[in-house]
Amino acid sequence: MGESAAQGLVLTHGAGGDRDQHTLVALDEGLAPLPVERINFPYRNQGRRPPDRVPKLLAFLREEIPAIARRLEVEPGHLVLGGRSMGGRMCSMAVAEGMPAAGLVLLSYPLHPPKKPENLRTEHFDAIEVPCLFISGDRDPFGTPEEFEQYLPAIGGPVTTVWLEGEGHDPKKADAAIVAAVAGWLATL
Repeated sequence: MGESAAQGLVLTHGAGGDRDQHTLVALDEGLAPLPVERINFPYRNQGRRPPDRVPKLLAFLREEIPAIARRLEVEPGHLVLGGRSMGGRMCSMAVAEGMPAAGLVLLSYPLHPPKKPENLRTEHFDAIEVPCLFISGDRDPFGTPEEFEQYLPAIGGPVTTVWLEGEGHDPKKADAAIVAAVAGWLATL
């Protein structure tokens, strides 16, 4: 794909977080000069805690991502999309529905709710055809390395996984490792 496949990164937050979550800020600072846009879903800007329902979150991304591409003066297909937990999941669902992207960065992807492995959030995986980077703690209650190994083969694009040893759903001491992993992966696009 050449050097210019990733001309920007759009990061979304988890259900209880916002655009200023420490890992998202670390990526923004650590990936310079690559343009990084950290965005809040509207419910966070309105000061509400519980997230909106999936259709509303996806509708927001369908509006916001093309606007970001225009602002950065890049083709939408040259943006890498992703984020933490719910935000990354929403980006992966938007791409599965046909939103152009150079790839997906999925931090602490919520494969299922904690202690509910039967409630899988993988039904759209077979419609994802772009390169994907999954970074999770190996003790994340939202999905074990073994569970990811079972479900990631459904994704059509190339998949890279990075496991953060001893970390849970919100890796506290791993920002430098996450930035290094994302930077290294972006260089392969």
